[in-house]
Amino acid sequence: MKRTPIRKIHTLVLGSGAAGLAAAVRLRREGCEDIAILTEDLRFGTSVNAGSDKQTYYKLGLYGGQNDSPRALAETYLSGGSADPEVALTESALSVRAFFHLVNLGVPFPHDRFGQYIGYKTDHDPLRRATSCGPYTSREMCRALIREVKRLGIPILEQRSAVKLAAAGQAGEKRICGLVAVNTLENAWECYCCENLIFAVGGPGGLYDASVYPSSQFGAIGLALEIGAAACSLPESQFGLASVTDMTGRDMKADEICDRPASFRWNVSGTYMQVLPRFISTGPEGSGGEREFLRSYFPELGQMNSLVFLKGYQWPFDARKLPGGSSLIDMAVFYETAILGRRVFLDFRTDPADFSFGALSAEAREYLEKSEALLETPLARLEKMNPGAVELYRDHGIDLATEPLEIALCAQHNNGGLKGTVWYESENVAHLFPVGEVNGSHGVTRPGGSALNAGQVGAFRAAQKIAQCYSGWTVDDAEAEKALRGALESLNAYLGRTVSNPDYAWEKERKRFQVRMTRSAAHLRQKEEVRKALEETSSECRRIRTRMKDPSREESPGLLPAAAAEILRNRHLLLAQEAYLSALNAAFEAGSRGSALVLDTVGTPIHRLFPDSWRVKPEDPRFRGSILMTCYDENLAAFTSRWRKLPPLPETDEWFENVWRAYRERDFY
Repeated sequence: MKRTPIRKIHTLVLGSGAAGLAAAVRLRREGCEDIAILTEDLRFGTSVNAGSDKQTYYKLGLYGGQNDSPRALAETYLSGGSADPEVALTESALSVRAFFHLVNLGVPFPHDRFGQYIGYKTDHDPLRRATSCGPYTSREMCRALIREVKRLGIPILEQRSAVKLAAAGQAGEKRICGLVAVNTLENAWECYCCENLIFAVGGPGGLYDASVYPSSQFGAIGLALEIGAAACSLPESQFGLASVTDMTGRDMKADEICDRPASFRWNVSGTYMQVLPRFISTGPEGSGGEREFLRSYFPELGQMNSLVFLKGYQWPFDARKLPGGSSLIDMAVFYETAILGRRVFLDFRTDPADFSFGALSAEAREYLEKSEALLETPLARLEKMNPGAVELYRDHGIDLATEPLEIALCAQHNNGGLKGTVWYESENVAHLFPVGEVNGSHGVTRPGGSALNAGQVGAFRAAQKIAQCYSGWTVDDAEAEKALRGALESLNAYLGRTVSNPDYAWEKERKRFQVRMTRSAAHLRQKEEVRKALEETSSECRRIRTRMKDPSREESPGLLPAAAAEILRNRHLLLAQEAYLSALNAAFEAGSRGSALVLDTVGTPIHRLFPDSWRVKPEDPRFRGSILMTCYDENLAAFTSRWRKLPPLPETDEWFENVWRAYRERDFY
């Protein structure tokens, strides 16, 4: 029987989003020749398919007389709590270098006639550090990086779905040594042995049902969690309002419904809110009982519209902006859809009833005046301020001039992820480098667009560490082969035992656990619900581990089932769900913070229109100086979590000659 060959590649980049592509480019620039990118498809990742009205890239200020410094930027990163100060300073210090690397590759970030790169304020941003080149900023980054990858001749292995990582050594001394993938073109196993693995697999897009992650992006953090890689801040996800036309968008004309094919998810932040669209809800069929439901939540229409405007800046749901703040809008949309079973739309064709510019807050009115957008409809204002935001939906078959846009409160980003060092190496699995959203560097809150900077900085640092410290081969070939063969055998056992179950359908299975995650672990969290979901998920994960035990010593002949990659994706998504729910269960004592609203029977009511059981447990600020660590314990066969006290922000008032000497002698690696 033919055995699956093992291909050796010195440094493998898993994932082809902006972070993975940048890591490949930087590796080659650092002199690493034996590298390759392994990806399901260059077109599938979040970086290529996600964005907003003008997708933000956050960096050090580079315009006019604005005073800024790496330390000041790091303090902003740390202001929300539970972020690693050393990593925050690293992301601040390298932000300019990473930004100009993209500029030099041709990403068209705007500057004035003097060459100053203009900025604007984004959420959680005290200064004007944000920039953008339009709704597809991360796509422009990927296009520029792909051109450079191809120019440098870096191999790209597409149609590969990674299904298991291989590690050598014991807990505390583990190192990465390879991975097993499914070649989805040939439905065949592939094994790779590597010295280093750049783990650029994106955020946990496949965990939630109500999600604005691209439908083609699932994430693979479960693969690293399975081998014991430490994670941090997993409960700190972001949720925000997004269009959900891929849940079957509707064209409402004269109370008639026309279904449109599933296609498109997008954040309705920034200008989409600043132009003050009309919020309406309908019955579940999209017609009948249309109403402007937001009006009942606010004593004055001017206040309502001013807070809608603020949703542009304050797009992520934020527990601190309740009650009476802009996040009340998120809660009202959630109540209308998830609880009352209605559908919510943004209507850009007409102003909200009784609308008046004069009733707006000074901030909102001044913004619209400076933008020359005191115009007759939200659509006219949107076309004036950001015509690309209108074209974006038109490109996807949605005409904001003729139909409203269906929205919901959705999972958008995970601020947590794998815990890395300042070199973006896993702190407990050597030679594993999580970069991009899978690296949990952000803490409770983050300025909008800081994720794009973090991914680029991570790419720089990982490549530098590999080139300077891990350029040789230290993997023991026999140990690596044993780990890879063992992984392959256990996957074969799991696949065979799963496929033999006539009732198993991977599509229904995935939908079921995604719905469970949205119900119990989204922005509204109740201890009993989370515990129940954790018990269910842990029981399923125990069955997964049982199915992977006692494998046959022979490899399966011939082709794999056509759905093998999807079946095995469900496996690692469920493992990730177990880790996230375990961390959520441990985080309740910190109270409501970030995008998490913790319910408590003795908490504070949110609004008279919501159920009395929706009472908010306040944040306990003592936990801001700690980070929640989560790791799989092989002895317990379960995930455990603990709070770790964080150090202060490093003081860096050093002497030039001393830093120069450390740089020459490579002391800081």
